[in-house]
Amino acid sequence: MVEMDKRVEVLLETVPALQKYAGKVIVVKYGGNAMINEELKDAVVRDIALLHRLGAKVVLSHGGGPGINAMLDKLQIPTRFINGLRHTSEDTMRVVEMVLVGQVNTELVGRINAAGGCAVGLSGVSGDIYHCHQRDEALGFVGDIDYVDASAVHAVLDAGFIPVVAPVGTDGKGHTYNINGDTAAGKLASALGAEKLVLLTDIEGLCNDIKLRDVIGYLNVADVPMLKERGTIAGGMIPKIDCCVQAIAEGVGSVHIIDGRMPHSLLHEALGEEFGTVIGTTGPSVGIK
Repeated sequence: MVEMDKRVEVLLETVPALQKYAGKVIVVKYGGNAMINEELKDAVVRDIALLHRLGAKVVLSHGGGPGINAMLDKLQIPTRFINGLRHTSEDTMRVVEMVLVGQVNTELVGRINAAGGCAVGLSGVSGDIYHCHQRDEALGFVGDIDYVDASAVHAVLDAGFIPVVAPVGTDGKGHTYNINGDTAAGKLASALGAEKLVLLTDIEGLCNDIKLRDVIGYLNVADVPMLKERGTIAGGMIPKIDCCVQAIAEGVGSVHIIDGRMPHSLLHEALGEEFGTVIGTTGPSVGIK
């Protein structure tokens, strides 16, 4: 009886806190090492399914870098990154489509459904969600988004499903492009007028020194240029922070970079636990050294 009373008390405390997102759009970007750990993968999809059942309009925008790297290695196709972006040859692009759309997207949809959610898989080509053009010939088939048509995503949300979107775009002429997963998630959050964008990563947040793991708790967007000059924001963190800054500028309510390796980190964040890096404009940065 005592144990049951504790469970009831927990429910009374947590359910109202989570229901504040009822009817609100939350875009979750899921990628990194959290995608290759089975226990973490289960925790993420269970969090998403729970938030959905409590009324939140959750959109899962995923990456798939580890899976792409593994398949490229298996096929002996070399991997190269330029300023945090994957150089995408024609052969690499075929692998990107195969892994992101055919493998990762399908697996995530199945896992969410098994966890009690109702998910529908989409790619950025579906309904011309991510209309893009080639960024630079030096990067190959890497796309820059011209605009986001969120009609298909809205239709899925309005039907009561969880959209799961892969970051592959099209120029509308039959060509497909690899889009940075963080950039795609930020643009999608903006187009949907999301209440929140949460980036699940494989580090604790934006750190002053990655070796020390000293996280910057709050980052005012005004300090981003300075941190880039210092090299604090570098490599793969550049497109991640850029997408956050742009999402804030385009009206997304809040942006949070959190450690997706922590079990149920999405629920911890939704319940207001302070960890990771919050990005915004409402106050001075906290934690910059």
